[in-house]
Amino acid sequence: MKEFILTEEVNERAVLVGLITPTQNEAKANEYLDELAFLAETAGAEPVKKFLQRIDQPNSVTFVGSGKLAEIKAFVEENEIGLVICDDELSPKQLKNIEQALQVKILDRTSLILDIFAKRAQTAHAKTQVELAQYQYLLPRLTRLWTHLERQRGGIGMRGPGETQIETDRRIILDKISLLKQELKHIDRQKSIQRKNRGKMVRVALVGYTNVGKSTLMNLLSKSEVFAENKLFATLDTTVRKVIIDNLPFLLTDTVGFIRKLPTHLVESFKSTLDEVREADLLLHIVDISHPAFEEQIEIVNKTLYEVCNATDKPMILVFNKIDAYKHVEKEPDDLSPRTRENISLDELKESWMSRMHENCIFISARERSNIEELKQLLYQRVKEIHITRFPYNDFLFEKYDSLDESGNSDNF
Repeated sequence: MKEFILTEEVNERAVLVGLITPTQNEAKANEYLDELAFLAETAGAEPVKKFLQRIDQPNSVTFVGSGKLAEIKAFVEENEIGLVICDDELSPKQLKNIEQALQVKILDRTSLILDIFAKRAQTAHAKTQVELAQYQYLLPRLTRLWTHLERQRGGIGMRGPGETQIETDRRIILDKISLLKQELKHIDRQKSIQRKNRGKMVRVALVGYTNVGKSTLMNLLSKSEVFAENKLFATLDTTVRKVIIDNLPFLLTDTVGFIRKLPTHLVESFKSTLDEVREADLLLHIVDISHPAFEEQIEIVNKTLYEVCNATDKPMILVFNKIDAYKHVEKEPDDLSPRTRENISLDELKESWMSRMHENCIFISARERSNIEELKQLLYQRVKEIHITRFPYNDFLFEKYDSLDESGNSDNF
């Protein structure tokens, strides 16, 4: 059966296609294409050019208009492009028509993310989740995979083989989906038993947009070697580590990052992975404050937490990471245009809505290790509060420890 994801090791030259609509202005569309380019690079493609079209809504037949499609076709042929990536999920009809028009491989954002997940999955759990999402994505798109039957002539007796093969594949895929769901249920039961065996230790979960530095911070706090890389979805598998700050142990979990337009199939498949978030006592929401749209990323993460984990009622600390990379542009004295997000300094940001969060907000740089000790102390206090509520008889131990002199001598503990 024909694969629908990238499998080549060499970098493929690609063009990116996005839309400017009444609900998505030009600045937002460009920002989404920048993220799509990062996704493409993570998957191993080389983005060459971006195409944007202003349109009321996506064309139901070819996603973009006929004129823009002809422009893309000319560029693809002149520059020997082998891959076109659209920023939204394409319907089977759109996918088929664009492929016929351009005669190159067509991917949408969903299939690109699925490819990245397939490459990044390491454990049996993650591989099963990704495989399930791939089959769920592939099922309604089977028809376009049988283009080799289009050369057959019509008439009595000429339609059957193609339809029979498609129906056979559909049954195979449905059986595979059912089997994968059973496997996931079995893995979920094992994970549930593992969580119960951890006892009643306080659990802290790192959540946030993809590539905001969760794994880097995990390594700093737990002194472990969780894989971290400046790529989207560097971490897929949930990692749990025991962390001890001063005398206080707790469990710290690193979870998969969220992203705009997260494919529905992935959300459904990875619900079990996010059980760690559901059962956490405290959430550390990591935010890349150097990103121009960090506030929108916060909203996306909060929305996903609500839809997938129903975890918005949990205690949360906003950890603004990458303060070392934050940049702003000072306005010229004679510039009378309104101030934008790019003109606001970090100190001014700290005095905005963030200042009303008090101890639920902290600014750090995991890479430069700035304010990491302050974060540890904040974590210590919050975990201690939860721990004392759960084990009130341990309260005197913390009082004894906190009364030690600054030398840290605990021989009398």
